[in-house]
Amino acid sequence: MSQPTQTNSDDSVQCSASECWGALQKLRSHCPLIQCITNYVSMDIMANTLLAIGASPAMAHAEEEVEEFVALASAVLINIGTLSAPWIKSMHKAASKAQELGKVWVLDPVGAGATEIRTKLATDLVLSHKPTVIRGNPSEIMALAEGICKEVNLQRSDGAQKGVDSSESSDNALAPAKALATECGCVVVVTGEHDYVTDGLRVIVVSNGDAILKVITAAGCALTATLAAFVSLVDPNDITQVMKSSAFALSVFGIAAELAVKQPTVKGPGSARMHMLDAYGSINMETLQEMAKFS
Repeated sequence: MSQPTQTNSDDSVQCSASECWGALQKLRSHCPLIQCITNYVSMDIMANTLLAIGASPAMAHAEEEVEEFVALASAVLINIGTLSAPWIKSMHKAASKAQELGKVWVLDPVGAGATEIRTKLATDLVLSHKPTVIRGNPSEIMALAEGICKEVNLQRSDGAQKGVDSSESSDNALAPAKALATECGCVVVVTGEHDYVTDGLRVIVVSNGDAILKVITAAGCALTATLAAFVSLVDPNDITQVMKSSAFALSVFGIAAELAVKQPTVKGPGSARMHMLDAYGSINMETLQEMAKFS
């Protein structure tokens, strides 16, 4: 495994296993309602993941009710994986209402950079409605940064983007992620071999997870839902707490994958997904002290 990109100690936020445990306990006790405007592929795993970690899912995207659900929800997640004209309207209405009410909302710009409509929608949502957190794979974050930031350092690999999958490393996307966070005044999370959380200046590195996640359909979508649940419990204007909560979500999700693949009955992605759902409930303080990897 490669080493994560190093950051100066002055631009980092310190996270601990005990803080992560406190955040997980708070989530389990509060059971926040997370409104998910997401794609058909991810609805099942996203809803089950939210329930397994202790949150409550609502898969409500109809334009006629979307704003009412925003008022009820603890946080709103917008995932652009499935696009149509009515869904685009719903996404804008939900993001606008969340911004109006001062609620946490998280953007997952699925496939940004792959097609014009995806890139434009993700860019419009960011510029018009100011998300609390943007969580994407390296290719998605680099595409958004390229379209939004005036000056950004893109070090692309030779591989072309593969639909909604990334052809870039998270290390290559760190500088664009920092530029995007600075330009938009939000927290940006780029996930890959190492996960980076940044507000444009400071960086948290999370190194939990397992390669099996690459072949579990909509694992990234479920991760974003986990992140939305953790961040829903903090003040969206407290950037440090948003960063920490994002890092805690990344670690808990990654640890669940690590625990799942240790089960003797895991033979591949199908059984790993099932055991991940079981693993969330078994994570305790001792688990986090032993396995959480923040730097």
